[in-house]
Amino acid sequence: MTPLTRTAGALGLIFLGVAAGSGFAQQIGSVGLQDATVAGSLEVSNGRAVLVGASTVTARDHTAEIALERSGTVKVCSTSGLHLTAGKGTGTAPLLLAIDRGAIEVATHVTANDVVMTPDLRFAMKSEGTLDLRVRVARNGDTCVENRGAKAPVLGVTDQFGESAYEVQAGQHVLFEHASLKEVVDNEHEPCGCPAAPVVSVADAGVTGANAAAPGGQVAAQAAAEQHPFPAAESAGLAPVNTPPPAPAGAVHAQVSTTMSFGGESGTGSDGSGGGASGATTTVPPANSATAGNAASAAATQIPSTPATDNTSAGRAEAPPPPPTPPPSDLFHSLGRFFHRLFGGH
Repeated sequence: MTPLTRTAGALGLIFLGVAAGSGFAQQIGSVGLQDATVAGSLEVSNGRAVLVGASTVTARDHTAEIALERSGTVKVCSTSGLHLTAGKGTGTAPLLLAIDRGAIEVATHVTANDVVMTPDLRFAMKSEGTLDLRVRVARNGDTCVENRGAKAPVLGVTDQFGESAYEVQAGQHVLFEHASLKEVVDNEHEPCGCPAAPVVSVADAGVTGANAAAPGGQVAAQAAAEQHPFPAAESAGLAPVNTPPPAPAGAVHAQVSTTMSFGGESGTGSDGSGGGASGATTTVPPANSATAGNAASAAATQIPSTPATDNTSAGRAEAPPPPPTPPPSDLFHSLGRFFHRLFGGH
């Protein structure tokens, strides 16, 4: 049997002996059932466990606060367990608090008969006064004690075998390494009570969004999506195709190029070339940037289409035939009439 197991067993026997010696049910305080698991002598009223005798309070995943009948509170830190019992007395009943492992915070008016115990150490009040005590017991036995307040009662500390003694003065903050009164760090700075619960808000996270999140809604995913619009698409090779930058203002940008063919009834064009001639390119003259798109549309609209003579050219636009050239005889007749009118000939 290890020393820690032996001292823990002794603590249990002392606790039971004090409870049996009281001989009656003494109301100690109450704690919310939503905050702790309670065992022992208790009554349930309005969602609270009323401790009417020796009881054990084990905090859930957050601090459980016991409201003492004598006034004041005892905070049982998250997942810690605390044994409580009260003795017999004509005035304020003496209170015994015993912690196996974890942390507690005691804030109440104490008498010289009150005792706080750990598996290895016993803390007795040297005098009556207002106590603000914080105790934490680690797995390896390290016991952190913080006797807060300039007028706090002095604590007389002894081990379970009575071999050593120590006094914790008002305002002193000490650490008993491995629960030994011979290995004392009298300038401990680490807090001994319940750890502060971290509070994370949207303002602390530094994320904003276009739409306000509903109460209880998730905002982290929306903020990530706003900062990185296409993370999934990029990883899957589906990122949007990069488009060329827009042309500077005033620069000519639009140009239409297409391939057309024309075939006459005899299979030849008007210029004597074969009916399957292709490769003609129509280019829209440069226009300003405001009318480039309209010019391209107008050019495509003015080109009439004729039925293709070959199945392979179906669906392609065909060029119109050039206007007929006036015969040479017409030109000479026109010149003759002009001179005839000029010189008055009949």
